Amino acid sequence: MDKVFKKYHPMTETAFYILFSLTEPRHGYGIIKNIEALTNGRLKLGSGTIYGTLMKMQNDALIVLFSDEERKTIYEITPLGQQVLQREMQRIKELHDHIIQFEEGKE
Repeated sequence: MDKVFKKYHPMTETAFYILFSLTEPRHGYGIIKNIEALTNGRLKLGSGTIYGTLMKMQNDALIVLFSDEERKTIYEITPLGQQVLQREMQRIKELHDHIIQFEEGKE
């Protein structure tokens, strides 16, 4: 487990948003559209990026996949994936807190 945490810490923005998007099950295109919406269009990921990262995350047991009734592949975060995501969110919160402290000290 520590090996997986080290591999994803710090997490790339792409990996973060993919895992964050999977807090509810989605198919690949749904992940792409969700990330675009979350970032107000700033991040537009191609299918190669998405599916390459999803495959890596599946190999590392951060996500699982299954087919829905329409035979679309659906991705879902695992408990390990949730732990990795939580740890990354804590790191980002710490960064945010430091930025706020810095900005407040400059006023």
